[in-house]
Amino acid sequence: MAAPEEQDLTQEQTEKLLQFQDLTGIESMEQCRLALEQHNWNMEAAVQDRLNEQEGVPSVFNPPPSRPLQVNTADHRIYSYVVSRPQPRGLLGWGYYLIMLPFRFTYYTILDIFRFALRFIRPDPRSRVTDPVGDIVSFMHSFEEKYGRAHPVFYQGTYSQALNDAKRELRFLLVYLHGDDHQDSDEFCRNTLCAPEVISLINSRMLFWACSTNKPEGYRVSQALRENTYPFLAMIMLKDRRMTVVGRLEGLIQPDDLINQLTFIMDANQTYLVSERLEREERNQTQVLRQQQDEAYLASLRADQEKERKKREERERKRRKEEEVQQQKLAEERRRQNLQEEKERKLECLPPEPSPDDPESVKIIFKLPNDSRVERRFHFSQSLTVIHDFLFSLKESPEKFQIEANFPRRVLPCVPSEEWPNPPTLQEAGLSHTEVLFVQDLTDE
Repeated sequence: MAAPEEQDLTQEQTEKLLQFQDLTGIESMEQCRLALEQHNWNMEAAVQDRLNEQEGVPSVFNPPPSRPLQVNTADHRIYSYVVSRPQPRGLLGWGYYLIMLPFRFTYYTILDIFRFALRFIRPDPRSRVTDPVGDIVSFMHSFEEKYGRAHPVFYQGTYSQALNDAKRELRFLLVYLHGDDHQDSDEFCRNTLCAPEVISLINSRMLFWACSTNKPEGYRVSQALRENTYPFLAMIMLKDRRMTVVGRLEGLIQPDDLINQLTFIMDANQTYLVSERLEREERNQTQVLRQQQDEAYLASLRADQEKERKKREERERKRRKEEEVQQQKLAEERRRQNLQEEKERKLECLPPEPSPDDPESVKIIFKLPNDSRVERRFHFSQSLTVIHDFLFSLKESPEKFQIEANFPRRVLPCVPSEEWPNPPTLQEAGLSHTEVLFVQDLTDE
């Protein structure tokens, strides 16, 4: 039989396995057990890590992997909208465009060569994310300094946290990657992103996460979403139980056009969120039902265990009582045996009875507690202890007793005591040739 501590531990692990299976939807109980063992049976850590794994989010409880965050971007149904830069108009426009074309080409070529060469000298510092929240806060401050405080509410957390919240709340997540060096970034932020109608739509219908690609956190998200140009917006939502990019907007988009595109993307994918809400509600109801069943099962199990415990205690109590009774019987049997042996020993040690014609003999009649009488002769010179030993050796005599004389009424000191360390002889006790002595039973006292 296992120890009580092991039984309790097994029961606790079983409860955690069932809860973990309900929360994660993993069908294999063995896989659930391995996941919990990897986190030392920490339920919160195991569930959070499982959710992160499903979303491609770095583990909260383990060192983050070096690979970029994974979001489903390969869906062929992704809506993509790209705004090309306007073509030059008129002779003056084309002339300015042709004159500036060599300079722009030379500038960007030299810049690309410089960046490419710089990668061989030292690694890109953006590839190591050490303070993602700090990157977000820094971008927010620089954005407000440059474009003012009238802007959509930025999500003040990491990209991973934004994905988790959007999944948990079943909301759209709009991601904006800011290219600091792109020529259209300033105009987009100032005129489009900060437009009142755009701010109202974003704040009321979705979460908004933004970061500069010059920051490590923004650069990592850029590697995951693989934008082609700036400004870049990506709409992400929970679709088929995965956080999926359902819309990409690239280029300098005007406020009205941005509102139309965002509304179109949300309307086209709203059914997925409704379906997911229904499925989640059904899963929650199933989970509640299973939890109720598990609680009822555990309550029944605990009741059975309590009954079994009481039965064990009752069996143990009866066993101890039987052992005590048996021990008492054995003790009583040993006591009786010892008493009988002591009686026999006393009988063997008694001096012979004097003859009736011996002038120094004393005839004593003993009245026992059971009203029977015993008669024997003793010698005047013998100690009162002999009288006591004689009575003790009789089967009819009690285990403990005292001997009393009637005239005058007194208790004879037949057993050594503080007052009489050496009991007197029959003559010293003042007994006559014929005496009647009474035996008083002291066994129950």
